Amino acid sequence: MLCRPESVDLVPAIANRIVTSLPAAIEANPQVAIVANAAPFHVPTAQRLAEIGCHILVEKPLADRLDGIEHLIATCGMMQRVLMVGYTLRFSPSLREMVRLVSKGAVGRVLHVAAEIGQYLPDWRPDADYREGVTARAELGGGAVFELSHEIDIALWLGGRVTAVTASMGRVSDLGIDTEDVADLMLEFESGARASIHLDLLQRIPFRRTRVVGSLGTLEWDGISDTLRLGLPELGWRLLHTPALEQRNGLYLSELEHFLACVDGRVDPIVSADVARQVLTIALAAKQSAVTRKTVAIHV
Repeated sequence: MLCRPESVDLVPAIANRIVTSLPAAIEANPQVAIVANAAPFHVPTAQRLAEIGCHILVEKPLADRLDGIEHLIATCGMMQRVLMVGYTLRFSPSLREMVRLVSKGAVGRVLHVAAEIGQYLPDWRPDADYREGVTARAELGGGAVFELSHEIDIALWLGGRVTAVTASMGRVSDLGIDTEDVADLMLEFESGARASIHLDLLQRIPFRRTRVVGSLGTLEWDGISDTLRLGLPELGWRLLHTPALEQRNGLYLSELEHFLACVDGRVDPIVSADVARQVLTIALAAKQSAVTRKTVAIHV
């Protein structure tokens, strides 16, 4: 759907033109665009849209390689256009509260971040053949590392700059896909802290948790139940009250509201292309580490 209203907002709209190719979309001269094709095509598509002056929201990951990203960022900067990447968990109220508490020192100095996500791939979209989807196909940028890179973004959000990555990954299931279905990453932060990240396409009962171990206590976020709890030596564990999402769709609505606020110049993107490039750099380093069986240094 392409529409070109006088002002960009979240009012319901009816498509005034439907097209099926990028040249036809460019001919319509849109003001904003959501790039949601497969990861290998994100940057080439976004580059062409940036050149005509589009504000752009790109689905995560930003790409499956670093080629062309610097040029895209430079083009958007020159054209004074927004380039944002869709790491939607940044809009989770409970996760945002976790980050706020960590930043104010509620658990002291961050020592370790542990993130885990797992869900059985055939259950992601039960009405479709999972083997034909992006996640199952290496040539489309699939696999656990790229598809579940939210957890890498969360670790960066909590721990800061990463200096080194060590990883192991592979196919251990009978899913019949040509990408890794499990991956384990160990990150080293500039601060001296560490992070362990587990990603898989295997768990029959969906699981998503992130834990921050600090010098004074521990915070744990449960992305399935949308809850946050704090553990302190003198108090034990207690559940923190945070605004709950009525529907998961609320994440995407909040993301779109934020993107359009960026377009209007009211705020800066929560997930800039620079942040997404860091996530991608770590993901690519993890893949390199898994092949070479060596720690890979990060320079970003």
